[in-house]
Amino acid sequence: MDARLQLFTNETAGKVLKHMVSAGKVLLDSSLPAATQELVNLRASQINGCGFCTDMHTKDAVAAGESAVRLNLVAVWREATVFTDAERAALELAEQGTRIADAAGGVPDEVWANAAKYYDEDQLVALVAQIALINAFNRLNVIVQQPAGDYRPGQFA
Repeated sequence: MDARLQLFTNETAGKVLKHMVSAGKVLLDSSLPAATQELVNLRASQINGCGFCTDMHTKDAVAAGESAVRLNLVAVWREATVFTDAERAALELAEQGTRIADAAGGVPDEVWANAAKYYDEDQLVALVAQIALINAFNRLNVIVQQPAGDYRPGQFA
């Protein structure tokens, strides 16, 4: 399978991706736990059907020490006992923020209030920005049909 556009060699795409990656670096440097960021990235990517991002964030999470059990259960986190209450709140916010068009009025107040129980204001900013950013990456990759499977952990570091 070939991508519709060559995002990694096109000059304009390179400029756009540079800024998106820079935004991601800000989030990596935030106080939002790295494991939470990867779980959110993975869940949004699963929902959006982004094979490239699912591949990338699974491999990056493994390289950072995340367990296979937790990664395998992200798609069914509600029934899984391996996530903290804070992670569950972040996953719920990620799902609601990713499926924003499915709910009149956007993210429900209860979902926001639950996340706010576990994360301070700076962490909430990082969490919301992480959800928005991964959704942007997902849409970019899904639209151009970026193939999955060849990503190497840290490839874009």
